[in-house]
Amino acid sequence: MPPTLRNLVKDPAQPRTASRDAAIEGIKSLDDFSGLRIGVGPRAGTGGTYVPEIFKIFGVAADIRFGAIEQMASQMASGQLDGTVIPSGFPIPALAELDAKQLVDFVQPSSEQSSMVRNKMPEISPSLIPGGTYRSLSRNYHTLGIYNFAVAHKDLPDEFIYKLVKAVFDHHEELMKSQSSAKETIPANIDRNTMLPLHPGALRYYREVGIAVPQGAAVGN
Repeated sequence: MPPTLRNLVKDPAQPRTASRDAAIEGIKSLDDFSGLRIGVGPRAGTGGTYVPEIFKIFGVAADIRFGAIEQMASQMASGQLDGTVIPSGFPIPALAELDAKQLVDFVQPSSEQSSMVRNKMPEISPSLIPGGTYRSLSRNYHTLGIYNFAVAHKDLPDEFIYKLVKAVFDHHEELMKSQSSAKETIPANIDRNTMLPLHPGALRYYREVGIAVPQGAAVGN
């Protein structure tokens, strides 16, 4: 049997950046991605897993291409791809490098499309990339994101897990120095988890600091 895992903390949401070569005319929304060559990241990665399913929800019949983010940026520059949908923390170095060389359009999902996805995939959250993050991005970019989970085997000692979770949050400032999007790795964001049960050691920490734990995350559910 596979090991039973328990949720510890939630890491920052990974926004989905939908971009296209600015040389392609007539692209106003994600609906216009049908028939285009769209890179979504590695086949077994977050993008390779989620984006094809999200396009199915939208009814968008894109020509899905898989590959590393750096490879996709290069293929955008050479015209081998018409666009990309990248789930990642921002800024994405490969996209920033491409954007420095040529204009890139950022195509965000409509509010209706965002609602459609969140109704089908409750783990998805609203996300935002601030204007100015990329040269071509002059306005805030409203998109979708997914939080990362830190998980552990249920049989790990409660005291060890408690100290581990406490260490993560006690050193939040240090964590942000290595990853700026870690500003969202805060105890209060455990309310985004309504699916995975919490390890008893993690539950102890959240209760100790006065954070209400969602019913769906309570141990034993």
